[in-house]
Amino acid sequence: MSSPVTRLLPWTGADGRTCLLVTDHDTHGHVSRVADQVETVQLGMGVELIGHAEELLADPGAEPAQIRYLAARLTEALRDALRVAVSRGDRLRGAGGPASG
Repeated sequence: MSSPVTRLLPWTGADGRTCLLVTDHDTHGHVSRVADQVETVQLGMGVELIGHAEELLADPGAEPAQIRYLAARLTEALRDALRVAVSRGDRLRGAGGPASG
């Protein structure tokens, strides 16, 4: 009997705590597919945000409030991207991929 697989999901609970999915190696279940879609959206939004950041930072007339708002959104996007990277790294290691130290 194989041991269950734990996946870090790309969102947090209402209380901000980490959400995990425990499966029996079914990486194509409904919640896994939704998580894959959310990860794709999160990473895509990060790419778009970088483009916006480049434009805003090149504008000498950018207001401090705009820069603070940008910094907050970039922080959110970075947090999402790191969560995706950790989740994917965990799954690679679980599939026999290299472990990071």
